[in-house]
Amino acid sequence: MGELEELYDRHGDDVAFFVVYIREAHPEDGWVLEDNRDDGIELVDPTTLAERAAAAQACALRLRTRIPMLLDDLDDAVASAYGGWPDRLYLIGRDGRVAFGGEVGPFGFKPEELAAAIDVELRYSKR
Repeated sequence: MGELEELYDRHGDDVAFFVVYIREAHPEDGWVLEDNRDDGIELVDPTTLAERAAAAQACALRLRTRIPMLLDDLDDAVASAYGGWPDRLYLIGRDGRVAFGGEVGPFGFKPEELAAAIDVELRYSKR
């Protein structure tokens, strides 16, 4: 989250940043990562919005993010619409269009590409 936090610090007055918490990628009753076990992360796949909210809060605390977090509903509408699973970076322009869509994360995260897209979008919106 370090590079995203830097972008948030640099552009937070001009760009609304959000983390959208979607379906749990590595629940105890699914595909468990050994790294999660090593870090003491043990989450079941939430079946209620309250459980998803609790998992999102735990995630935000563990990541120590200051970026506001939103929840996808249990129907996973946001993840389905944006192909967010397992995770993805997006920039939505002021006109509602997708101004940048990153590759599948976390290995496809390229904050420098998002930073360049933000710069273009801010120049575009000042015209």
